[in-house]
Amino acid sequence: LFQTVSIQVLSGLFRCHLLLHLALCEKVTRMSPTATEATKSELLIDGQLYDISNFRHPGGSVVKFLAGGGDATEAFNEFHLRSAKAKKFLKALPHRPAQDEVLEQRGVFQHEQLSADYAKLRQELIDEGYFKPVVSEIAYRLFEVVAMHALGAWLLLSGSTLGLIAGLLVLGVVQGRCGWLMHEGGHYSLTGNIKVDRTLQEFLYGVGCGMSAGWWRSQHNKHHATPQKLQHDVDLDTLPLVAFNAAIAAKAKSPVVRAWLRMQHVLFIPLSCLLVALGWQFFLHPRYMVRTKKYNEMVFTAMRYVLAFFVLLKSFTWGQAIGLYIAYDLIGAAYIFTNFALSHTHLPVTKKDEYLHWVEYAADHTVNITPSPLCNWWMGYLNFQIEHHLFPSMPQCNEPKVAHRVEALFKKHNLKYQVMDYFPTLGLTLNNLQQVGQTKPHES
Repeated sequence: LFQTVSIQVLSGLFRCHLLLHLALCEKVTRMSPTATEATKSELLIDGQLYDISNFRHPGGSVVKFLAGGGDATEAFNEFHLRSAKAKKFLKALPHRPAQDEVLEQRGVFQHEQLSADYAKLRQELIDEGYFKPVVSEIAYRLFEVVAMHALGAWLLLSGSTLGLIAGLLVLGVVQGRCGWLMHEGGHYSLTGNIKVDRTLQEFLYGVGCGMSAGWWRSQHNKHHATPQKLQHDVDLDTLPLVAFNAAIAAKAKSPVVRAWLRMQHVLFIPLSCLLVALGWQFFLHPRYMVRTKKYNEMVFTAMRYVLAFFVLLKSFTWGQAIGLYIAYDLIGAAYIFTNFALSHTHLPVTKKDEYLHWVEYAADHTVNITPSPLCNWWMGYLNFQIEHHLFPSMPQCNEPKVAHRVEALFKKHNLKYQVMDYFPTLGLTLNNLQQVGQTKPHES
């Protein structure tokens, strides 16, 4: 009897211990996720959480800036409007429905009406054909860059000093216009065919600007995903040559860099833009092309220097040819980089742990420049920067046609729709550079 009771008691104690152990394990599991769960990186798209922990994005690291917070629905839809492959990739990723607390945390409920109105407008514009390529515009812009190169070469070789100066000006401006056109190709909004647009971009950027289209796409999409967001928007990471925001300028510790920044409002147009272009052309972009084996881009870039030094400038000494190339590069870089700076750089920034809605980024961190036929041409329609940030896959010549509808959307949701004149905005941009340049290292 004693033996039987002892066995029953021990058996009962074992069962209690086992139940207690299981209960504690369950509690620990609920409170402390496994290492895999804790390191999981998830994107929220259309109410689903997609695990991208082991996913290597073909377009670069832009996805990591959209993981962990915020809603990536609009960014995914806009970046991949014409890519059936991207949608297949997305469906193949491990995913699960997002719980209400996740949707609440990521601002989905807060922006529900804004998302619905934006999606409605976008679909209306698609149905009305505003996202279709405009063949006449493509033909005109390609003809323009060819004609301007021919005119610039003729003037440069005319034999007169005036012709030489005029030729450099025309060639410098058309270098910048190659930048505008390749920008549209990089967004696949030129012909609407991804392969064709990518090839055109590689050719235009390689021959026209001496730069890498692949590098541009990987960086520029980060800017579009989170414009003016610290540690996300690569257009803010511009040290040591320039700082557009005090939080960036405060990182500069070197006395030489600090002295340079104090004069950056004077140096930006005539010197900083040139140094950025030369750094891209002869270091950053060639290094990227070699590392990523972008052989097509290497060929197009090599064509640029063969045409420049062994055709166009062959009658000059090497010293003269290099000097003329630098002057031409200065004009092109100043033209395009200065115009790009007008749309964002003087506006406030978002902190790295803040998450805005896609439309809010366009409203808070983007400004349009007052349209006119001349300004539209001079800025390649990117004076409609708000519309471009909302609909990067839309042909840019269609942006003026939809601006009033975007403004109505902003007005309905009490969002800023900023339009500024060209020269006051240029003054504001340079004034911002001056103020930021005075930032001390401990300020932010």
